[in-house]
Amino acid sequence: MIESLAHDAVTELRIARPDRRNALDTEHCRDLHAALDEAVAGGARAIVLTGEGTAFCSGADLHTVGDAGFLDALYAMLQRLVAVEVPVVAAVQGPAIGAGTQLAIAADLRVCSEQAVFGLPTAALGLAVDPWTVRRLALLAGGGPARRMLLACERLDVTAAAGLVDRVAEDAPASALAWAAEMAELAPLTLAYNKLAVNRLLEDPTDPETLDAVAAGFSACWSSEDLAEGRRAREERRAPRFVGK
Repeated sequence: MIESLAHDAVTELRIARPDRRNALDTEHCRDLHAALDEAVAGGARAIVLTGEGTAFCSGADLHTVGDAGFLDALYAMLQRLVAVEVPVVAAVQGPAIGAGTQLAIAADLRVCSEQAVFGLPTAALGLAVDPWTVRRLALLAGGGPARRMLLACERLDVTAAAGLVDRVAEDAPASALAWAAEMAELAPLTLAYNKLAVNRLLEDPTDPETLDAVAAGFSACWSSEDLAEGRRAREERRAPRFVGK
């Protein structure tokens, strides 16, 4: 089950499967994908992703990981998290193993408790993650930690996986919600452009489609009503009220 909880302009998406340590099966991947789409369509300006109980996500449910459609559902959901135009903050309050690490790195930012642990034990199971996961992990965590996770199947805590940890908080979900609420007050077009530019330019800065998309996002910011609102708010010494236009 995926719980969707509204907190004003922030939507919290919670994997509610504590009996399986929030392990993902095909249905949960599809439900999380759908809940993300519904949150954005409903006007969410930021998303917080977390799990119920003491684990963030213990990985793929090995009872169903071989089911037809599981990998398609998993990677479609991960890529949607990356592509969605609003900030996504993962609140990692406990272990994020396998697909849990993939879920965490698909988010834009990660707030972690001291109990957070990351791992990709694919070589211990004879599985493999896709090249996107390997590249994304290395970009965020660094080559050394990525190799330790992929080649030695090490589980890294918040110190060893420092590149994956943007903030440390005792109550990771509460801290993530507060941070997301701050982001929800910022200019949506600028956030969308910044997210697109960071993600796409790190993938392939020479791809013509990427360059066109980034240029279009840049132009949209400079011709937006929100830019005019930002200037008015500065002159009037008040907080801006951005609407994403």
